[in-house]
Amino acid sequence: HKVTALRTFVFPGPSIKLPPTEALSFGSRLLIARVEEPFAITAFGGHVPVAHLAPIETMETDFVAVAERFLGVPYLWGGKTSLGLDCSALVQLALDACGRPCPRDSDLQEHALGFPLAMSPSLAGLQRGDLLFWNGHVAIARDAGSLIHANAFHMAVAVEPIEAAISRIRAAGSEVTSM
Repeated sequence: HKVTALRTFVFPGPSIKLPPTEALSFGSRLLIARVEEPFAITAFGGHVPVAHLAPIETMETDFVAVAERFLGVPYLWGGKTSLGLDCSALVQLALDACGRPCPRDSDLQEHALGFPLAMSPSLAGLQRGDLLFWNGHVAIARDAGSLIHANAFHMAVAVEPIEAAISRIRAAGSEVTSM
């Protein structure tokens, strides 16, 4: 099984009133021995709410919606959990949840998933799920006018207008390189 909630707890017995023994983040994988509603019991005896799990083969269908679940999660360079993550981790977690393999770092993601832009790029045709790449940064288009990304400016996963993000990042010295 895998964790489908942003975070969940492992309890030592069948009660949410017991102090948890562990916290798990979105995408964590577990070996479940049996289910005794409302808990799934791990091979090591931990009790995890069934509502926070899905069989490993279950795939999400909208990676942008997966990314949107992380709104407000703190930015953490190198982080890859709901306690803190960076831009490329947000993209990787969201795509992986939909069964689409994705490299870990934004430069590798750009190489594998991006298309270089001409010298005068027009982003007018952006659609939900398009990726925008800068040097060392990646964001996901929510629609033609907004994007979602984990970023140090907001110190969180945030939604912002595409043009505002492009202008702000340009002022910091970087242009969109691929989409």
